[in-house]
Amino acid sequence: MAAEALLHVRVEGRRLVLDAAGGWVAARASEIEALVEGVFRKRPAVDAVEINLTHLERLDTVGAWLIERLRRAAGDAKLYPEIVGIDPRFKVLLDEVAISNKEPPHPHPRKGALIDFLEHVGIAVAEVGKDLSSIVQFTGEVVVASGRVLLAPMRLRFTSIVHHLDRVGFRAVPIIVLINFLIGAILAQQGIFHFRRFGAETFVVDMVGILVLREVGVLIVSIMLAGRSGSAYTAELGSMKMREEMDALRVMGFDPVEVLILPRLIALIVALPLLTIVGSLAALVGGGLVSWVYGGFPPEVFLDRLREAVTLDTIKVGMIKAPFMAAVIGLVACVEGLRVEGSAESLGEHTTNSVVKSIFLVIVLDGFFAVFFAAIGV
Repeated sequence: MAAEALLHVRVEGRRLVLDAAGGWVAARASEIEALVEGVFRKRPAVDAVEINLTHLERLDTVGAWLIERLRRAAGDAKLYPEIVGIDPRFKVLLDEVAISNKEPPHPHPRKGALIDFLEHVGIAVAEVGKDLSSIVQFTGEVVVASGRVLLAPMRLRFTSIVHHLDRVGFRAVPIIVLINFLIGAILAQQGIFHFRRFGAETFVVDMVGILVLREVGVLIVSIMLAGRSGSAYTAELGSMKMREEMDALRVMGFDPVEVLILPRLIALIVALPLLTIVGSLAALVGGGLVSWVYGGFPPEVFLDRLREAVTLDTIKVGMIKAPFMAAVIGLVACVEGLRVEGSAESLGEHTTNSVVKSIFLVIVLDGFFAVFFAAIGV
């Protein structure tokens, strides 16, 4: 049936007659909608509208809405619409549609650019408050679960900890070594290039040693683990929540925090300091190699200068940060994983949020530690 045969429009005196025919169903909704929109695009010179459904063969909810749309458009144009020839099969559906959605749409007040910007800022600040509240609350749940484990050590899932330690720690060694090696090499090359202008190439060893052991080593490792392991934690916990595995654990009498989250946090807190040591050594090797090849410092000269520049306090400053950064990464990753709803879109969104928030908080935490250690003279 051609689209025009679905709705025939004719004028009888001062009355506009609309003959609906054929099947007004969802499959032909786009064709019918175009015809409906064209009826009152130009106001006809009539005083009333008659919608004749005598030849209507099939009707579903979409078709009923389109007929109601015709009737309401005629009423808005003050044309006194009337529906005739209704088949008893379609009357109930048309009556239900006619009494539905009577409220006019609420106009949205227009906002200025400044108001819109301030509104977004306020929403963002409120979300930050919610995030901090969720992390603090979740930290309390982890502390309670840790207390139960300390009182009953047999509840600690050592096998799970070893499994996650292997995934988070051992399997991350190659990428951590590679990235830190390159970072150390780049720092040394840039330092030699710029210090050479002042005849102070030997101070490159001091810069690389202090910067790597105090700041860069632990920061790079933390950022790498936030992207590698934090996202994995969020995805795993989010998938478990989507499949209702956590609800199943509760039904069986287990606490998901104790079973799923505590082993992951412990593994991350143990792995990150160890990876920091490995990564810092790789960065020093990279810096030493570039200093030898590019700067002309033999390895023994590099090591002697490094021993003079680096103290035990320098190493302690970097290592003290590592467990705290690991805890922040783990807590944020687990909180975001538990927020996942029942869709793949939600899983992807919270996994992204986990990585972004973890990296942000790690850098903020590093800044706090820098101010603290400077204040106490370390």
